[in-house]
Amino acid sequence: MNGGDAIADVLAAQGVGALFTLCGGHISPILVAAKKRGLRVIDTRHEATAVFAADATARLTGTPGVAAVTAGPGVTNTITALKNAQLAQSPLVLIGGATATVLKRRGALQDIDQMALVRPHVKLATSVRRVKDLAPAVERAFAVAREGVPGPVFVECPVDLLYDERVVREWYSAKSAAKSLPERLQQWYLARHVDGLFAGARARTPSAKAAPPVERADASAVASTAARLRKATRPVLLVGSQAVAGPVAEVAAAVRTLGIPVYLSGTARGLLGATDALQLRHRRKEALREADVAILAGVPCDFRLDYGRHLGRETALVSVNRSREDVAKNRRPKIAVVGDPGRFLAALARELGGIDRTAWRDKLRARDAERDAEIAEQERAAEPGFVNPLALCRAIDGALEDDAILVADGGDFVATASYVVRPRGPLGWLDPGVFGTLGVGAGFALGAAVARPGAPVWVLFGDGSLGYSLAEFDTFARHGIPVVAVVGNDACWSQIRRDQVEILKDDVACMLRHTDYHAAAEALGGRGFLLKDPAQAAGVLSEARQAARDGRAILVNAHIARTEFRKGSLSI
Repeated sequence: MNGGDAIADVLAAQGVGALFTLCGGHISPILVAAKKRGLRVIDTRHEATAVFAADATARLTGTPGVAAVTAGPGVTNTITALKNAQLAQSPLVLIGGATATVLKRRGALQDIDQMALVRPHVKLATSVRRVKDLAPAVERAFAVAREGVPGPVFVECPVDLLYDERVVREWYSAKSAAKSLPERLQQWYLARHVDGLFAGARARTPSAKAAPPVERADASAVASTAARLRKATRPVLLVGSQAVAGPVAEVAAAVRTLGIPVYLSGTARGLLGATDALQLRHRRKEALREADVAILAGVPCDFRLDYGRHLGRETALVSVNRSREDVAKNRRPKIAVVGDPGRFLAALARELGGIDRTAWRDKLRARDAERDAEIAEQERAAEPGFVNPLALCRAIDGALEDDAILVADGGDFVATASYVVRPRGPLGWLDPGVFGTLGVGAGFALGAAVARPGAPVWVLFGDGSLGYSLAEFDTFARHGIPVVAVVGNDACWSQIRRDQVEILKDDVACMLRHTDYHAAAEALGGRGFLLKDPAQAAGVLSEARQAARDGRAILVNAHIARTEFRKGSLSI
């Protein structure tokens, strides 16, 4: 057994089904050992994609996803994806290669201080120094990634801990017999160093997969919230990604039992399906300002709620969050609960049952219907040679299967889609989260396809964000990953251009081309479609969906018109 075997045994015991990677000599033993144990090893064209894929599997399965990358630039290429997972509170384990222990800071290939770079972006960063410590370090990484506020963990594994002892001793032995006293002393030192590396290393049975500790909801906070809701006439519930990190069916049942008008954000989109009468989609700010009680279940008062200013001055805020920092960010709540939002909602439903606020709900639904009618009117606007983006999103919504998973990667086009495209069920929507990272698309699609075999995976790209993922159509083709990707191609970075031109009167650095992305996808092993005629949208999407069922990765290059639909959406 070598160090790669020890790590692979832990991954198998933890229930990891796939290891995402970009190969490198520093980590090869891990990849080979994982394959021998039946894990699916999926190699990507960029290390960030591997980490994004691990992130997606974690969100969909609850088990931390795992990526392994080589030393130096392999690790540095993951920083954005690690930070995205940290801010999205997504549990994953990143295993990074490193230079041999005896060569640290001696000018070895790809030898940098990786720990200093990674540490600010993870819950825990640890560097292993002996073979016998590899398995315990990885087991601890899984536990830390899931406990408390979930997040990424980094385990640095020097290359001389991963290969067979015989191979490592050959690396450290002289090419010719040592003759001088200094040479003999050096050989003796290196032999003793290797003895230390492998001391106590032996085959071991990995610890069984441990469930994260179950936190009980604060009974007094539950009772206080129930008392406020009994008196409330205009309650609003806002549910975020954190609330669906546990038993999703239990959370959905609790929301339905409570009967409070609800807005869903992040990964919680789709929690109640596409058409539930409780769920509202538009004019959230108005509802929060009018609410007498607002419950934020896993949602901080950050820029998405205008730092708390979306809430009315008299609104009684109940904030439930795993993070002690986020529970009172920017707005002091009347009731602050540090804990799992999903379990809090379940306990609240048991305590309170349902409350009938039909008049309030009907008022909010009337606003939703009014906004839907406005959007429908805007869908009819036509520009020759281009597809109205709202109409395209409506066609996508009509083409989605009941078990489809939607991946959102883009700015203006994807944000437009969020008004129209309805996730079909719980955990049916994946977006980057609060960091707003472009480039998650291919990785999230890979992770979704692995986590939910057989489920249709749709990716909505802006033409800007597609630039980060296009090469991964080669990955889709090599690994037989069928996806339907739709790129809203308006030949510019619309979300930036719109405000930049209005404020600064210049579109510098905002313009792209109507590039033949569909042809590039074909060249990389997928299948491409070009869509310019609005009348053909439904037919093209239907054909694309069928081609994906046949096992192909599909890219629909939709030339969309530029619109003012999201004018004034600049966030700071």
